[in-house]
Amino acid sequence: MIALLILLGLAAIVILWYFATYNKFIRLRQQVENAWAQIDVQLKRRHDLIPNLVETVKGYAAHERETLTAVTEARAKATSAKTPEESIEAEGELTRALRQLLLVVENYPNLKADQHFLELMEELRNTENLIAFARQAYNDNVMIFNTAIKRIPDAIVASQMKLKEYPFWKIEEEEDREAPQVKF
Repeated sequence: MIALLILLGLAAIVILWYFATYNKFIRLRQQVENAWAQIDVQLKRRHDLIPNLVETVKGYAAHERETLTAVTEARAKATSAKTPEESIEAEGELTRALRQLLLVVENYPNLKADQHFLELMEELRNTENLIAFARQAYNDNVMIFNTAIKRIPDAIVASQMKLKEYPFWKIEEEEDREAPQVKF
């Protein structure tokens, strides 16, 4: 009788551990998805600013068609990305295209003095800062989640739930590690 009670007690502990671990993974996954949603909101804001920026530059530098087209195409690719992996890659391309656009702007003193352009650049700078903070929060949550699904014995529950690691938002290109220099 005592052996049966001990066995039932152990079974109850294992069941409680399983449910607690399952719920922990649900919470951690929601945190990662929420962090990604915060990045998505800021990227949308960035994507909305870019057409205005391109139009403003186009008014001063119409013959810089190649650079303006590259920014527009990179924005289109970034807005159509469906997964975090696709977004991370597309946003890297967009950042490089914007860096090229800012280099073009250096050749147009009248553009750099345009009030509308200055306001757009300030909005873009603020948005880039918000994106950086959101990326940090996302990566922090991804680290916690990815670590949790690998730890034993929790990895048993994670494999039953078919949980996969989320990608970190890494800077792949060395030149992307440096913020674009905006000089007025």
